[in-house]
Amino acid sequence: MKQKLSCILLIDDDEANNFLSNLIIEEVGCAVAVNTKETAKAALNYLADSHNLSGHPNTTATPELIFLDINMPAMDGWEFLGKYRELVNGIPQKFPPVIIMMSTSGDPRDRSRACLIPEVAEFYSKPMTPEMLHSIILRYFPDK
Repeated sequence: MKQKLSCILLIDDDEANNFLSNLIIEEVGCAVAVNTKETAKAALNYLADSHNLSGHPNTTATPELIFLDINMPAMDGWEFLGKYRELVNGIPQKFPPVIIMMSTSGDPRDRSRACLIPEVAEFYSKPMTPEMLHSIILRYFPDK
């Protein structure tokens, strides 16, 4: 790997899955920083800070890669995507983040729905694996 991603954002309410994903990202060595948000609302606040939309000084790394869980309480992954679209609407993004949706659900409708959303690059079943992460990095970040 030539250069690490500056930041990966994990959005998932499952602590065990976040722990495993962090271990895999660390093992693969593909990111300078990994930020984990256990709610979609916390992730939106983080992204607002990273785009300097909150009015606070920008000390938050803008993620290059986002792993988004579908099934979360309060606001699920689908609703998050709608709010994210509103958040970044009109903001020039030279390199928008690659968003990977993930779920433990075996429902093929989730995969079909994800494929219809322009912001979603791919859909994977949880848990993350080193092979999955390598494949994503090679496909979307070939120079990294």
